[in-house]
Amino acid sequence: MNNYEIMFIVRADIAEEEVKNTVETFEKVLTDMGGKITNSKDLGQKKFAYEIKKQVRGNYHLINVTCDSSVVKEFDRRALIDERVLRHLIIKEEE
Repeated sequence: MNNYEIMFIVRADIAEEEVKNTVETFEKVLTDMGGKITNSKDLGQKKFAYEIKKQVRGNYHLINVTCDSSVVKEFDRRALIDERVLRHLIIKEEE
């Protein structure tokens, strides 16, 4: 089991309820596959330095999780498919 820090950006042009549903969906992906979320933090809406997929703002969310690499690969796969997620970054924390 490794510690990972995952940050992802959800579109700002969707309803706030839909943003919450998106975050809950991705948290559920992590927990259903055996990951343990140690921290989940909403960092709020921020303006981008440049446009991403014709968006100028996004809702940032940070999740710290302890899990296997297969769980992170599944998160990565689903984040790439989901159109509500503009960008995501997964960092493996050092022991």
